[in-house]
Amino acid sequence: MDEIDNQSRSRTVQSDSQSNEKKDDKDIKKARNFDFMAMFHEARQTAKERTLNNIVADSDFADIIEPEIESQSKTSPVPSPATKISSTKSPVTKVMDNDSNSAIEDSEDEIGPPLPSDFTNDFKTETRITPNPQYDEKNDNSGDDSFIGPPIPTVLSMMSAETSENTDRDHDSDEDDEAEDDENPLTKIPQSHEIILNHGAKTVSALALDPSGARLVTGSFDFDVKLWDFAGMDTSLRSFRSLRPCECHQIKGLEYSITGDTLLVVAGNAQAKIIDRDGFEVMECVKGDQYLVDQASTKGHTASLNSGCWNPKLKEEFLTCANDCTLRLWDVNKPLKHKNIIKTKSTGGRKTIPTSCTYSLDGRYIVAGCNDGSIQLWDYNKHTYVNVAIQNKNAHMNGSDITCLRFSYDGRTLASRGGDDTLKLWDIRSFQKPLNVARNLENRFPMTDCIFSPDDKLVVTGVSLQKNQTEGKIVFLDRESLAVVKEMHVSESSTIKVLWHPKLNQMVVGCGDGLVKLYYDPKKSHRGAMLCMVKRERKVKQAEIVAAQNIITPYALPMFRQGRPTSTRKFDEKVRKDPVKSHRPDLPVSGPGTGGRVGAKGATLSQYVAQQIVSRKPDPFEKDPRAAILRHAKEASENPYWIDPAYKKTQPNPVFRETEDDEDDKKIDDEPGPIWKKKKLQ
Repeated sequence: MDEIDNQSRSRTVQSDSQSNEKKDDKDIKKARNFDFMAMFHEARQTAKERTLNNIVADSDFADIIEPEIESQSKTSPVPSPATKISSTKSPVTKVMDNDSNSAIEDSEDEIGPPLPSDFTNDFKTETRITPNPQYDEKNDNSGDDSFIGPPIPTVLSMMSAETSENTDRDHDSDEDDEAEDDENPLTKIPQSHEIILNHGAKTVSALALDPSGARLVTGSFDFDVKLWDFAGMDTSLRSFRSLRPCECHQIKGLEYSITGDTLLVVAGNAQAKIIDRDGFEVMECVKGDQYLVDQASTKGHTASLNSGCWNPKLKEEFLTCANDCTLRLWDVNKPLKHKNIIKTKSTGGRKTIPTSCTYSLDGRYIVAGCNDGSIQLWDYNKHTYVNVAIQNKNAHMNGSDITCLRFSYDGRTLASRGGDDTLKLWDIRSFQKPLNVARNLENRFPMTDCIFSPDDKLVVTGVSLQKNQTEGKIVFLDRESLAVVKEMHVSESSTIKVLWHPKLNQMVVGCGDGLVKLYYDPKKSHRGAMLCMVKRERKVKQAEIVAAQNIITPYALPMFRQGRPTSTRKFDEKVRKDPVKSHRPDLPVSGPGTGGRVGAKGATLSQYVAQQIVSRKPDPFEKDPRAAILRHAKEASENPYWIDPAYKKTQPNPVFRETEDDEDDKKIDDEPGPIWKKKKLQ
C-alpha cells in the first residue's frame, strides 16, 4: 500500500510540474507575441488624424488646407481606433513575428520580445525627418516607419522654406558685415565713451599703464606724479596718490616694468628714480662727477635726462639717455654705478645729444635718436657698444629733436617722430631709406608720442597746435601708406602723449591743458575704465558730535547712581604747575649755570667745552711765543701806548746812557779765545 501511495504521489507531482511548465510556455509565448510595432503604427495614425482635424478646424487656414486634406484622405484612408492590432500588421511585422518565434525556439533564456531590425538600424544611423507629405505617403505604403508624426502641409513647408532662406540670407549678410568690420581697422577704435581725468593746470608730459591695465600713472610739468586705480576709483575720478619724486624737476617719462611691480621715473635732473606701485622709492641712480672729461670714468649721468625705458626681456635692467651725450644701462640691484655706457657721436666724430631711446621688442637692439637728426642702433649682444651696428645719419632734419622711437608689434618696423613735423617708418633690414613719410604734423614738445594700434594696421600720433588754433586732435595714419585715415578731436589744446592698451582696447591721451582723456567702447573694451564708471560716488560722512548729557537720578540705587558733574579747573591748574606732569620744557639758565647746565652755551659742561673748542680759531703762533710777542713790535714802535705817551711832552727825544760795563763786554766779545776764559758778569 505504501508503494502504491508513493507512486500516486510521484505521478501527481509530475503532472503538476508538467502543467506548470505548460503555463510558463503559454506566458512566454504571450509575452513574446506582444506586437510593439503594430501599436506604434496605430498611435502614429491616430496622431495624423488628430492633427488634420485641428488644422481643418482652424478658420484662418481652412480654405487653403481643405483640398490637401481631401487628397490625403483619398490616397491614405485613416483607420479607426477600433481596428484590430492583427489587421494592421505589415509584412515587416509578420517577418518580425516569425523571427521572434524562431528566437523563442532557439533560446529559452531570453525574456521579452527581441528588438526590431528597424530599431537596430536606427541606433546605427540617424533618423531623418522630412516635411514632404508625398515622401511620407510613399513611406507609409512601403511600410517604413522611420518617419514619425503627421505630414506637414505644403503651405507651411513653403513658408518655413522661405523663412529659412531669409534667415540664411540675414545670417550671410551679418557674417559679411562682421568680416568687413574685422578687415576695417577704423571700427576697432574705442571712441564711443570718454572719461576726463584732471591732473592739474600744466602740460601732461608722461603717461604709463601697467601690463594688466589696472593702474594709470600721469606726470606733468608741475613736477607731480599721480596714480589712478580703476578698480578702487568711483565716478568722482580722483587719484589715490599724488607725489613729487624729483623735487622741482619736470617729469619727462614714466614707464612700468614688464612685471608691473616697479615704475621708472625720468625727470629733468640727472638721477632717474624707481618707485613701487604705491609710490614709495625703491632706487635712485647715482649722479656722476661733472668735472671729469671722460664720461666713462663717471658712475652716472652728469646732465639732465631726456628719456628712459625698461628692457623687454630683463625685468631688472633699464636704459636712460641724457644731455651728457651718453646712454647708460642700469641694474636695479646696483644703484651706485651704471652697468654699461654708450657714447653717441655725430658724423664728424663729435658728441651729439640723444633725445630719445628704446629697445627693440626682442631685446636685440638699443636704439637712440639724436638731435643731429640721426638714428643709431647698437647690437645688445656686443657688450662694448663702441661701434654702431646700424645707422642713418640723415633720418630727420639736423638740429631737430627726435621725440619718440617706437617699434611695431611684429618687430619689423620702426616709427620715428621728429621735431621737423614729420613721422617716418623704417625697415631695419634696409635702414637707409624710409618706407613712408607723413608731413605737416606739428610738433612743439620734446616728448610728443607715436604708437602702433594693437593690430599693427594704424599709426597714431598727437599734433601740437599752431597760433590761433583751438582744435587739439590725434591723427590715425595707415601703416602701409601713412595716409591720414581719421582725425579725432580731443581737446582745446595740444595733444602730446598717446597710449593704446592692447588688452583693454582703451586709449589714453595727455593734453597740454593738464587734462587726461580716456576713450573706451563698452562693446569692444574690457575692464579698465569700465570698472570705475559703474560705481557711484561715495558720499562724505560728516562727523556728528553729540554732547554727553548727564541724567540726574536722585532716587536710583547706589550702583546705578551717577555723581554730579564737578568742575576740574582747580585740578587742571595744579597739573599745569607740575613740570613733570605737564611736560614743561627746560627754562633758560640765568647766570653761570646750575645742575650741570651751563648758562652761556650748551645744556651741559661737556657740550659747552665742545662748542668752545669748535668755535675757537686756530692760533698760528701757539707753539712760538717769541714770534707771538714780536708780531706787535712794529705797531708798538709806531704807535706806543703804555710808556712813551707819558714822556712825550717832557722828553721828546729820549737819550739813554751807555755804561762802561757794556763797552768792556763788547771788547771781550770781540777778543778771540775759549769761552771759559771770558769774564763772567757779576
